[in-house]
Amino acid sequence: MVKRVYFEVHGFVQGVGFRYFTRKKAREYGVTGWCRNTVDDTVEGEAQGDDDVMQKFLEDVGQGPSHAKVTKVVKQDRDVVQGDGPFEVRR
Repeated sequence: MVKRVYFEVHGFVQGVGFRYFTRKKAREYGVTGWCRNTVDDTVEGEAQGDDDVMQKFLEDVGQGPSHAKVTKVVKQDRDVVQGDGPFEVRR
């Protein structure tokens, strides 16, 4: 079953390559969607893929790259987007 999840990652997640780490993991898993920095120093995004793959992807996002310090990941289910393109970093 395909699902889509909005995520917001809190902690030391800007200036450490977090968005590009997230895109790399998404593409490895075949997950579509996007992510971007926010003005309140979090990284937010939406990701879509098979349920089991999404679980692994979100676990990786919860760890982040080596220089990041993730303190919390807030997740919310969203409606699936038909024809979603490759995972992208937005500005």
